[in-house]
Amino acid sequence: MAALPQPPIPQTTTCFRHPGREAGRRCTRCGRPACSECLVQAQVGSHCVECAKAAKPTVATRARFWNARQPTLVTFALMAINIGVFLLLAIGDTGSVSGSGITGQSPDEFGQYDLGLRSFEINAGEWYRLVTSGFLHFGIIHLAFNMLLLFQLGQMLEPVIGRVRFALLYFAALVGGSAGALLLQPEAFHGGASGAVFGLMGAAFIGLRQRGINPFSTGIGTTLLLNLLITFTIPNISIGGHLGGIVAGGLAGWLVLAPNWKGVPRWASYAAPVAVMVVAVAVSWYAVA
Repeated sequence: MAALPQPPIPQTTTCFRHPGREAGRRCTRCGRPACSECLVQAQVGSHCVECAKAAKPTVATRARFWNARQPTLVTFALMAINIGVFLLLAIGDTGSVSGSGITGQSPDEFGQYDLGLRSFEINAGEWYRLVTSGFLHFGIIHLAFNMLLLFQLGQMLEPVIGRVRFALLYFAALVGGSAGALLLQPEAFHGGASGAVFGLMGAAFIGLRQRGINPFSTGIGTTLLLNLLITFTIPNISIGGHLGGIVAGGLAGWLVLAPNWKGVPRWASYAAPVAVMVVAVAVSWYAVA
């Protein structure tokens, strides 16, 4: 009787990285056999460790991906600086958070006078106070109110105009608020992000008007009116700072937030906030001269 043909003896494959280990599967990308230790689960099948490493995005690519997922990075950075300055001043020299630092009492004990705005210090050449005063807050309620508005306005504006123009708009409004404070209340001691926040509200108001939207049909108009009412009815509020911020923000926002169909050159939307800052510094110099 003739013998029947026998199937071929199966060939045992070994892992390409560990020759002594049997490979149960192959990499679905390069096809090389690998043991379970040398395979990484992929979206489709499994990749060997070398293919998984090759498919991993570079650090630069991952940084670009992360950057693209942060539409309000400048907003959060500004909030972090404001909160950080507040906590540093609240802690003071004692190494612990003090009640007077949190409530805003006794500013001379916590370095607030080193950052705040007043004509006397500007006359002494301390022009940096035009900016540093915008990061100074007198108590946690003052800080919380400004940060809430900054967060809301940042979510609205920064994704639309981009980080650079949003930052320029913010600082144009901040310096404009400082100029208004020196112009109307030169002897008072000023601090807070209110001027910058009012400027963002003014810019948003102008931007809506340019698009044919009635700001009073949105929350912007109501919020702006309410804050103006608070400005003129509650004592110890920087009227000049708030009004200066609105004017500066509105002027800069006229170009920064201009709709595309108006044909405003892109460079003008960057130059406008810078020009407003220059004018604000000139107004400050005139106010203290």
